[in-house]
Amino acid sequence: MVSGPPGSGKSTLALALADRLGLPLLSKDTIKEAILGTLPAADVEGSRRVGRAAMEVLFALAAASPTGGVLEANFHRTPARTSIRELPGRSVEVYCRCPREVARARYRAREGGRVAGHFDADRTDDDLWHPEVNEPIAGGWPVVEVDTGRRVDMAELLDRLAGAVSS
Repeated sequence: MVSGPPGSGKSTLALALADRLGLPLLSKDTIKEAILGTLPAADVEGSRRVGRAAMEVLFALAAASPTGGVLEANFHRTPARTSIRELPGRSVEVYCRCPREVARARYRAREGGRVAGHFDADRTDDDLWHPEVNEPIAGGWPVVEVDTGRRVDMAELLDRLAGAVSS
C-alpha cells in the first residue's frame, strides 16, 4: 500500500509502482469519484461518508484480487490496520513523507480541479494533516519511507521494496 497525508505524492508514486510491478492500482480517489458520479455529496460530511464507502470498496477489491495490487489512499491508521491485516497475502507499506508546506501547497493547488464532492477548499489543515495520517500505518508489516518532497528514484525504491519483502 502507498500511504501518506494529502498532497504527499501518493497518487503519482502509486501509479508508477503499479506500472513497474505489473500490479493493478486500487486508488481510493478513483473509487470515490466513481461513487460521487452517481451519489453526489452535498457537503464535507457527505464527502467523508463517500470516502469511507470508497475505502470499504478498496479493501473488498484488494481481498478479491488474485494477484494483489497497489493500494493507494490517505489511510487512517487506526481503522486501516484491521482492514489491512484481514487481506490475504503479504503487505508492505510505502509511506510518502514530505515537508508539510510542500504537501499543503500541492493540495491547495488542486482545489477546484477535482471532481465535485471532494470539498477541498472547505477542508482545514487540521482536518487534513492529523495524527491518523501523519505517520505510517505500521501494523507489523515492513514500512519503506520515501521522501516525496523531491524526485523519487524508482530503481532505488524497487530495490528497497524487494529487500523489505525478502526480510
